[in-house]
Amino acid sequence: MSVFPDISRELNILADKQQALILQRFFKTGKGQYGEGDIFLGIRVPVARQVALKYKIATMTDVSKLLKSKFHEYRLVGLFILIKKYEDSKNIIERKTIFNFYLKNTRYINNWDLVDLSAPKIVGNFLFNYINQKEIKNILGEMAHSNNLWEKRIAIVATFYFIRQGSTKEVFYISEILLSDKHDLIHKAVGWMLREAGKRIGTRELLDFLKKYGKVMPRTALRYSIERFPEKQRKSLLDCRF
Repeated sequence: MSVFPDISRELNILADKQQALILQRFFKTGKGQYGEGDIFLGIRVPVARQVALKYKIATMTDVSKLLKSKFHEYRLVGLFILIKKYEDSKNIIERKTIFNFYLKNTRYINNWDLVDLSAPKIVGNFLFNYINQKEIKNILGEMAHSNNLWEKRIAIVATFYFIRQGSTKEVFYISEILLSDKHDLIHKAVGWMLREAGKRIGTRELLDFLKKYGKVMPRTALRYSIERFPEKQRKSLLDCRF
């Protein structure tokens, strides 16, 4: 039985017009900005999580309707329900169905918070646990070469799951592909994941990567990646004196 009408009713009740205006500015929804046209109801993430948990029995058809909504929080709740379904399932067939569903619907996962909250938990998890190394590179590499901004961000942020498991070759591989990307949201994501890799395994591999690409990588990515370095070392790297 569909619970989409119940979810819709509850989200509409929770809407906050003042908060919606704040979120629409924060997520750059103006003309020509990365989130152009995205419409917010003004519901905070913890509240959206509670709604998703309440309606975790939603069908995949319900989730599809939520993801296709013009309202950002509908899509957010849909992704939280999808994550919950994935985590609750111990069956590889069910998990593969959810993974494939996610990849087929990336055009609706169209802001950085939607990507960052879901990509490691579904894409990263499934690739790490069920896919061989060659296919991992193919799948992530294809997304990293996409013309879609959000698919590229999914590719790099999905590596966060690998990093947490102690594997960093994926983040360095995808970061190298994305070095020439022009979008600031990709630069920030690459720098963030490189920084996380350095935190997990120490700075040696990260420094090797930076020595190789530091002079050509976007400054934002470089700056994010070395945030935890000592000040003198950060200055040296930013000045490209290796």
